[in-house]
Amino acid sequence: MQIQKKRFDDYDYNLNADKWWKEDTNLHVLYYFNKPRFEFFDSYVPNWQGLKALDVGCGGGFTCEFMANRGMIVSGIDPSQNSIQVAQEHASQSGLKIDYSHGFAEDLPYDDNSFDLVTCVDVLEHVADLNKVIAEINRVLKTNGLFLFDTINRNFKSRAIMIWLLENITGDIARGSHDWRKFIKPKELLGLLKTNGFTDVAIKGFNFKGRDKKTGEIRVRVDKDTSVMYIGKAVKT
Repeated sequence: MQIQKKRFDDYDYNLNADKWWKEDTNLHVLYYFNKPRFEFFDSYVPNWQGLKALDVGCGGGFTCEFMANRGMIVSGIDPSQNSIQVAQEHASQSGLKIDYSHGFAEDLPYDDNSFDLVTCVDVLEHVADLNKVIAEINRVLKTNGLFLFDTINRNFKSRAIMIWLLENITGDIARGSHDWRKFIKPKELLGLLKTNGFTDVAIKGFNFKGRDKKTGEIRVRVDKDTSVMYIGKAVKT
């Protein structure tokens, strides 16, 4: 299998890696998704302290640092070498010990049964081989380990909101970030999770609600509406 050399089809993270931690860029918007994201994950993880975690598609390290600050033993992997360098530098500046690696989600360089949980957020809708990625995540998880994820549904509404509106009109997301053909219907993901040995799947809507007009803060809500974005967890059996 030939693995694509970029995380996204049209948006080159190697060329834009310096934007991860710059607050005035639309790439930095992703930083604000972690608080509501982990409020959902918290309902399935009673104690994060000391857990060994892997973030697949870690980019500049937003999720890795969020988990490290919760006392977890964290590794992160991303196909953008420049993003990994940025993540390493920022972790060092923040006094955080995080094991970063350059690599691809389809071929994770970790032993079987290595992690208590794996996160994969804002990533599944961009990978070259989704089934292979799910299989690899299952392989590196310990038995009863958690797979925590979010991604984007594939329908007319998601195309209109995620691409036409947020990329092309408002610019909240960088133009070219998404390929609508790679968006994933929940039933498709459920099928792949089941095929690759996951059970006890829970899915909720995870929806971008724009910016607060007064504070400029990004607003994201977990709800029942999975028609655009959705968030979930699954357990390795």
